[in-house]
Amino acid sequence: MPDPLGVAIIGCGLIGLKRASALGDCSLVICCDTIRDRAEKLAGRFPGAEAGTDWRAAVNHPAVDIVIVATTHNQLACVAETAARAGKHVLIEKPGARRPHELDPVLREAERTGARVRVGFNHRYHRALQEAHKILSSGALGELMYVRGRYGHGGRPGYDREWRADPEISGGGELLDQGVHLIDLARWFIGDFQDVTGHIATYFWDMPVEDNAFLLLRTAEGRTAFLHATWTEWKNTFSLEISGRVGKLEITPRRGSYGTEKLAFYKMLPAMGPPETTIWEYPMPDDSWTLEFAEFLEDIRLQREPVPGIRDAQAALRVIERVYEEASL
Repeated sequence: MPDPLGVAIIGCGLIGLKRASALGDCSLVICCDTIRDRAEKLAGRFPGAEAGTDWRAAVNHPAVDIVIVATTHNQLACVAETAARAGKHVLIEKPGARRPHELDPVLREAERTGARVRVGFNHRYHRALQEAHKILSSGALGELMYVRGRYGHGGRPGYDREWRADPEISGGGELLDQGVHLIDLARWFIGDFQDVTGHIATYFWDMPVEDNAFLLLRTAEGRTAFLHATWTEWKNTFSLEISGRVGKLEITPRRGSYGTEKLAFYKMLPAMGPPETTIWEYPMPDDSWTLEFAEFLEDIRLQREPVPGIRDAQAALRVIERVYEEASL
């Protein structure tokens, strides 16, 4: 049996913990964070793991094969570029960067060294969304028409003083936070967007970034996505609907404080009227992080291009960039 691949986690907050808990047979070599106590706490959960504050040393650790980048947005691309330059495989937490051009050097280094780079759009690996994509791929919906998506939470006391409210660090507000998941899922279901129209607003929180984003997107084939991401949803919500000419899929919500994950398939009958309905429920714990990382290991083993990867992240970020540019006019 080959030795397990060694992993470095850069950024030891909540997402770093989720990533560390989903490594399968890999070995967690080092946990790195600007706050040493946080790195030590995460490393302490995994026997043999080291703790440190120098991310460059962690990335270049001789026992590290894979680097997971779970930092604030302003550091994502920089750490990933350094890791790829060293020939390490990289999983970058979404959105991958603040703007699409920040990922260009990561792509260049990955192509030069052969490093595999995946971007952590783990929502694609939720059970309901996986099943929905299988149904869509079977052709059961007929010709696709549109997607409607909503995603939101209400923040917490002091949310306007956290790093996400600082545009230099975050690059933007809710559109870059939960909105990028909606854009990525909409692309996954109906394709790339040619026409982009959007509106951002800050309705509630005292911050220089948006707490709401409204998007109207259109593919070259005329398929449309209407998306709303919000930090003013006082009851956490997630909803994604995919409509075709002969059927519709509806995914709600996505576990935890959002509620039980469900998928409904509404199949149009020849006489129309009330559709034939099939509903799946997924009350089990969220294993999307584990499934996503397992597929990344297959990317590495098979030397294949990860999907979603850098180009997928850049496509989503280009949509966001156009909305921000439109808002600044």
